Amino acid sequence: MPIGNAEPSVRPVSAGRTDGAAAAGSAGRRRGTGSRPVRGGSRAERFAPYVLVAPAILIIVVLRLYPLLLGVNFSFTGDGERNGTTVGLDNYLELLDDPLFRTALSNVGLLVLLLPVAVAIPGLLATFIYLRVPGHRFYRSVYFFPAVLSPVIVGAIFNLLLAFDGPVNAGLEAAGISPVDWLGNPGVAMFVVVGVHIWATFGMALVVFLAGFATLDAALLDAARVDGASLPQVIRHVIIPGLSRTIAFVAVTTMVGMLTSMFGLLYVMTSGGPEGSTYLPEYYIWIQQGQMNRPALASAASTVLFVIMLVVGLLQVKLLRRAGGED
Repeated sequence: MPIGNAEPSVRPVSAGRTDGAAAAGSAGRRRGTGSRPVRGGSRAERFAPYVLVAPAILIIVVLRLYPLLLGVNFSFTGDGERNGTTVGLDNYLELLDDPLFRTALSNVGLLVLLLPVAVAIPGLLATFIYLRVPGHRFYRSVYFFPAVLSPVIVGAIFNLLLAFDGPVNAGLEAAGISPVDWLGNPGVAMFVVVGVHIWATFGMALVVFLAGFATLDAALLDAARVDGASLPQVIRHVIIPGLSRTIAFVAVTTMVGMLTSMFGLLYVMTSGGPEGSTYLPEYYIWIQQGQMNRPALASAASTVLFVIMLVVGLLQVKLLRRAGGED
């Protein structure tokens, strides 16, 4: 009996040791086999972002940066009889002597001055929609509708509305005001085209502002209302600081759109007239390339336009960050 009782007491101990050793060995094997994937996984995690970004970088380099460098290089060559020969800065000097290009540059300055209006309009409308004014759902749809229209269609519509014998001047005459030559007066035409462009494109900026409002802390608005702040005070002290990044984004994209997306309106509404008063660098580039057959001069104008966009964009971001209190 003692021997019979001793055997069961010995076997579990040895079995336990065996199981423990086996468990330790299996755990060691798991740790050993698991350590390799961890090292490999960390290496894969380090390279994963580069692999994912590589196609986009390749597309940008091939379709954007490389053509840009070719255009800059081509701007230092000649046209016509001097085609392919290096002419240095002759094309740029010719641009400075061209009154049409100087007019285009002055109109760029006008766009910069009108930019706050182009940003404030969708910003204020988005504020009213966010505050849920009566009919805000209807206004949201109506405000975005012009953004889906083609610039050619928009230009044709406003050509009819703003014709000298059109309905707008008819309304002015009914109110006792002399009719205005909206598209034939050099001092008025550029303002009209820019106004039409703002009307046709502010719907996209409105959507961006509404997305920015989704990140705004509603508790700040409630606190301002409790403190008795008026709507202008809420906009100035709560909404504008809270949407500083959104405003910077809208300002830069709106300016880029003004410089690069007004060709359709200019072509349909004024064709650069009257007297070349509505020329912009984009329209000037098309004239030189498409009608005058001067691709090298057009490349020089494109390079100048790119530098203008880069400088204006960086200045806008810097000023808006300073206004928003960012470093």
